[in-house]
Amino acid sequence: MAFEKSKILIFGATGYLGTYLVKASISMGHDTYAYTRPLKPNDNNSSKLQLLKEFESMGVTFFQENIFFDFPIIYNGELDDHEKLVSVLRQVEVVISALPIPQYVKQLNIIQAMKDAGTIKRFVPSEYGNEADRVTALPPFEALLSIKRKIRRATEAAGLSYTFISANAFAVYFVNYLLHPEKKDHQVIIYGSGETKAVLNYEEDIATYIVMAATDPRAANRLVIIRPPDNVLSQLDLISSWEKKTGRNIKRVHVSEEEIIKQTETLPSPENVPPAILHSIFVKGDQTNFELTEEDLEASKLYPEYKYTSIDRLLDVLLVKPPSKPKLVSFGA
Repeated sequence: MAFEKSKILIFGATGYLGTYLVKASISMGHDTYAYTRPLKPNDNNSSKLQLLKEFESMGVTFFQENIFFDFPIIYNGELDDHEKLVSVLRQVEVVISALPIPQYVKQLNIIQAMKDAGTIKRFVPSEYGNEADRVTALPPFEALLSIKRKIRRATEAAGLSYTFISANAFAVYFVNYLLHPEKKDHQVIIYGSGETKAVLNYEEDIATYIVMAATDPRAANRLVIIRPPDNVLSQLDLISSWEKKTGRNIKRVHVSEEEIIKQTETLPSPENVPPAILHSIFVKGDQTNFELTEEDLEASKLYPEYKYTSIDRLLDVLLVKPPSKPKLVSFGA
């Protein structure tokens, strides 16, 4: 379907998902803006600077002010200057947040600024993982989910038009974390029985769905859940598929639910967050243990014309070009 072209502002544009969002927005022909934090002096030759230059060559407009750039920047990308935020927001129509965990609460500043600006047609807050309103998790992860709920309620209370996105797990990230596809002779860890179903979606598809939903009248004030049928699978399913594609037998080492719970109780913060996330997704099954209702919009049904990347296809790609080694945080959780 055809979407109305919009002026889209992305917070967290240089982050893990933010990079995909910028490219998706540009590819769909939207006027794309990035609100980024100022660079530091030692960032002059950093990968972030190179990424910003790549975005600039694609036609992205930046809201930031920094003497180390040799291309035009408009405003400082901090989130505590209310008047500056309002001024920026009055220049755009759609706001998509991809802020990381440490800045989740800062979205309250953005919400207030959007309310005062009075020009924003749609807001998509930073979540993109488990459906926060229908699940509860072990305390370290539950604390993060509670912040997501707080942002949702603040968005509703402000009277903003919104779209909430439950994208479940980031496929490249978690396939890499679970399988270590760059290794040939190794063992994999199975959390719990390995039979619990999760939902693994390719990051590029997630970003595309988010941008489409953010500009789709049907998704206004609705929840969009990304749960395409070909991407619902268990850890054992994933390992079996990888063994067939590589012709190898992979050694499995199980970590019991009791051990995972113990880690969440004994490890210091924030080290106790990853096991709580793994428990939620791969032991408790929080991504698949509820049925979709008539009120839910499932992305692959909402946009049947878009051909998403199945896990089977993604494994073929990773077989040729394995991703870099990840460190588990709450990406897609």
